[in-house]
Amino acid sequence: MSELTASTSTESISTEDSPTGITGANILLDHVTKRFPGQARPAVDGLTMEIPAGKIVMLVGPSGCGKTTTLKMINRLIEPTEGRIVVDGDDVTNMNGDTLRRGIGYVIQAGGLFPHMTVATNIGLVPKMLGWDKARIAARVDELLELVSLDPALYRNRYPKELSGGQQQRVGVARALAADPPVLLMDEPFGAVDPITRLRLQDELLNIQEELQKTIVCVTHDFDEAVKLGDWIAIFNEGAQLEQYDTPERILGDPANEFVENFIGSGAGLKQLTLTRVAEVGFGDAVVGNPGEQAADVLARLIDAGHGHAVIVDERHRPIQWLSRRKLGRLNVISNVPDPKLPVVGYRATLNDALDTMLVSSAGAALVTGRRDMFKGVIDVQTVMDAITRSQTAAVLESDQAPVGLNTGVFQAQEPAADADLSETNSNGTDARASQ
Repeated sequence: MSELTASTSTESISTEDSPTGITGANILLDHVTKRFPGQARPAVDGLTMEIPAGKIVMLVGPSGCGKTTTLKMINRLIEPTEGRIVVDGDDVTNMNGDTLRRGIGYVIQAGGLFPHMTVATNIGLVPKMLGWDKARIAARVDELLELVSLDPALYRNRYPKELSGGQQQRVGVARALAADPPVLLMDEPFGAVDPITRLRLQDELLNIQEELQKTIVCVTHDFDEAVKLGDWIAIFNEGAQLEQYDTPERILGDPANEFVENFIGSGAGLKQLTLTRVAEVGFGDAVVGNPGEQAADVLARLIDAGHGHAVIVDERHRPIQWLSRRKLGRLNVISNVPDPKLPVVGYRATLNDALDTMLVSSAGAALVTGRRDMFKGVIDVQTVMDAITRSQTAAVLESDQAPVGLNTGVFQAQEPAADADLSETNSNGTDARASQ
């Protein structure tokens, strides 16, 4: 796996691709406490928490519970008062902080871009600090813009003020990934954009994660977002006390205590619909056309297939139009002008997202896209409704044993757990409950 040392000024966290494709690193917060001057209680109190490599871990909880402090201690923007931080088996607590942060991606609201730098300069900042040559940086910039679905030719020389909020956030993610770090920290990354853009950015993150398999730790106030994105969810109470650290399925189906039930709120059954992805329920094929084709030819294929609409894709197989038989009958040649209101949903999107998209579509269906926004098929309302019916009768799914997560701080009511017992804490998959 990766190595992490503290011997030179050019060191960084790095990791080689594993046989399973995971490029992330394990993280362990080992009895970590943070006390701020003038506060009676620690902001984080004796937290021991394992974050598995290649997974997305969502930190949620009420305001002031210590989740952002916990996140920032991983890259030591906030220094822990006590305890150790271990990344890929190496204690980074005493490592040079600047060096550590160059090897960990960090994303905040609105991307945190430098306004006086172009997109390319923003993305290439950390690689430049690490001594990469100009050609390598330029190639990496273009590669990452492609990854976050921004055309390099159009965006590499723009400034942040020339981008929408969603585009700025995409560039922020690209910058965080520039030096190929094993760990990506995200602090309310989608909180400053509108709901539609937020859904698209969430889908984009899932697509990127499927491709890269980094270790992602994300703070959010939105529990629905945590359910959608997280492989594991940590629900914190005051002092970063772990109330439950588990899969979304278990938290929704079997909350650990009253605090978790209240935090989830009403409609837990409906929230379970966010656990099913579009890719899991299947989708149909479509008649596909290209700009420059004769509309009559596309219409003939449409009639032969018995379909009502044809999907027009660009040279990279991204959907740009969805034309009905009537529309095709009025055209001579298919144009290359994209439809800004195209009902598109990512194949990693939830059924809730798909249903929302379809409700505003005149076709009563949505176009499904995969990696790099490539067209994959069509999903309709009936497919979603059938899946909802099945999910309402399904039991809570069995899944992997939960990672270690508990508190052993002085404000805990129970006696601190011994280090030797950590491996047994999660034997029943409800590790955080041991701290109650």
